[in-house]
Amino acid sequence: MLLSRDDVELYYDQSGGGPDIVWLAGGDMCGSSWHPYQLPDFQDYRNTTYDARGVGRTAAHSSPPWTISAHAEDCISLIEQVCEPPVYLVGLSMGACIAQEISLTRPDLLRASILMGACARKSGFIDEWESAEIALRRSGAELPTDFAIAHYALLMYPASVLGDDEMWGKLKPLVAQDYGRRDPQSLADQWQACVDYDSLDRLPSCEVPLHVIAFSEDTQTPPPRGKLIADTAPVSSYHLLKGLGHCSLYGHKPDMVNQCIRSILLKN
Repeated sequence: MLLSRDDVELYYDQSGGGPDIVWLAGGDMCGSSWHPYQLPDFQDYRNTTYDARGVGRTAAHSSPPWTISAHAEDCISLIEQVCEPPVYLVGLSMGACIAQEISLTRPDLLRASILMGACARKSGFIDEWESAEIALRRSGAELPTDFAIAHYALLMYPASVLGDDEMWGKLKPLVAQDYGRRDPQSLADQWQACVDYDSLDRLPSCEVPLHVIAFSEDTQTPPPRGKLIADTAPVSSYHLLKGLGHCSLYGHKPDMVNQCIRSILLKN
């Protein structure tokens, strides 16, 4: 399905029935990334997923840069036109940035936001790493497929997965699907929005409950980054899932993540 705005045609899907959950994917990931491992467990909710600008079947008619605020406006239009607010937001990585922005600017639309692999302000290693990735992609470089799979696997999954040949054989196709071959410019455009985003000084005024789920083995967004959000927002909770990496919710330990999400939904 398509939702038309002035400068973008947003591709989205809906399934299930009940209170609304809008799922916000990580940077350079399509909305369908939620479909195999999360949506089957939440069919008692109405689930909306969508492709953000720069990926999948969404067509943007304006040129980047696209800020997190612009991504948030897209999602706000989706909530207003195809959902019944207030809704729950569940976001991973870039999706967690978008969820923060909507929580700060349109609290009237939300019941609560669940943030995974979340950061309020990039600094130190995660800023240097992501900025270096963006610079590499802006140079036009395309990583060889075998190298890209190995490189991003280290950032997506914990050592326990990489050391288990059977589990790695199961998850390698997921890494290949997401990062084996990628348009370098579109990846850079989405990741630039994440590097530039900063919500930290505004979080003390947030009216929406922010529930942070962090993963103990997350090298992309280490747990202290999510803990800072929970410590700064006035209404919040913090959940640390042991032994999981940034993308363990895909194929590695989805049941553990889904149980945590559901426990939060039931309390809100």
